[in-house]
Formats: sequence, structure tokens, C-alpha cells
Amino acid sequence: MNNKYKTLNRVPTIIEYKSICSAVGWNDFMNFDVAEASLNNSLFGVVIQYEDDIVGMGRVIGDGNIYFYIQDIAILPDHQNKGIGTLIMTAITEFLKVNAPEKSFIGMFASHGKESFYKKYGFNEHEGMTGIFGVMHEGNIK
Repeated sequence: MNNKYKTLNRVPTIIEYKSICSAVGWNDFMNFDVAEASLNNSLFGVVIQYEDDIVGMGRVIGDGNIYFYIQDIAILPDHQNKGIGTLIMTAITEFLKVNAPEKSFIGMFASHGKESFYKKYGFNEHEGMTGIFGVMHEGNIK
């Protein structure tokens, strides 16, 4: 890995967040009008800096006691497959080891095809549990 990558334990700024989300094609799925408030409510954040630019991000949201969700892991396309995901997940798992009490639920959604990467960090399908979700659209959950 290039030693010019630096891990910063902080939530991305709204500008950094919008830039990375846009670069990875999330514009149609994000409500940027409320994104800054969401970022401010994060339990933990990590960004990866390359020279003067932020090129990757991830954060943890939840109630900080029982439920923790890993959210918004994204890396600029030109910096993907260079170990940045490992830097992000290392920072997040270190935070969780210190801050998540015994028997906490730690959830996440992985992009299709990335499941094996997250399995290295203990994330698996669990018998009897199905990950499902809905998205608010025009006043209805769909």
C-alpha cells in the first residue's frame, strides 16, 4: 500500500461526503438535504487522506449501547483496490472493540460481491435472521 494514505478518525465533512457519494454513483440514493445532520449524529467516523484529498470514508451510527451500524463505506474509484477498505474497517473495528458492549448488535449492508471482504471482520449471514430494509419514498416505505 502507498504510504501516502493517512487514516483520520473523524466524520467526513458534508463537502467530502457529497464528493465521495457522487463519485461512487450514490446520488440517486442519497438525500443530501439532511446528510449534514446525519453526519453530525454519527457515533464514529473515519476518513482516508491521500496527499491533500479525502479519498475514502466510513462511519458508525446507532444508539451507542446495543445497536451499532456500519454505514457509508466508500472509496473514490481511482483509489479502490489499494487497501483503503482495510484501513477503514481497521479503524471501525478498533472503535467497536472499545465502545460496543458485550452482545451488541453490529450490522451493515455490503455491496453485492463484497461479502467476502467483510467476512474477514466477523460479518456473516446468521441462521434465522434475514437482512431486509425499506426506503422512504413519497411518504411510504418501499
